[in-house]
Amino acid sequence: MAKPKVILVGGGARSGKSAHALALARALGVRRTFVATARRYDDDLSARIDRHVRDRGPDFVTVEEPVELPARLAGLGSTDVALVDCLTLWVSNLLMDGADDAAVEARFEALCGVLAAPPCHVVLVTNEVGMGIHPETPLGRRFRDLVGRGHQRVAAVADEVHFAVMGLVLRLSPGPVTALAPAVAR
Repeated sequence: MAKPKVILVGGGARSGKSAHALALARALGVRRTFVATARRYDDDLSARIDRHVRDRGPDFVTVEEPVELPARLAGLGSTDVALVDCLTLWVSNLLMDGADDAAVEARFEALCGVLAAPPCHVVLVTNEVGMGIHPETPLGRRFRDLVGRGHQRVAAVADEVHFAVMGLVLRLSPGPVTALAPAVAR
């Protein structure tokens, strides 16, 4: 059997990245696990989480893992595909729990170690954080820098990197850059 695929899907808010990632995961296997990194911090985030649950429907087993993502992925040998949504919330959780920069970078290294020999296909969703305004606060700048460096590491081990923007999806890697048919948000 060939090595399972690792696909990184990035983009901005409401870019179509999650719908695209769901379509990819559905095409990669019938035993699907959704690894949710979000925590219900407030009513708005709770409503977003509930909408995502409705959008993916019953064809994913949901596993909530806000912090120990590398270990959770390593233990998913009984699934065809894991969809992780999302890396930026995972980093936010680590920072909110008091992780310093070295600890966050070590978690990315551990994640990349799992992705180098994944137990199943893995689709990772993340928010592009480097194309907006310069963050005003030290925490915002720290978050942006940690996520940006982490994205570079994950992209280096991914088999494919996709970028969603304004409802369109580009496959950036492997080249050549290719426009993909977007999944339509529900």
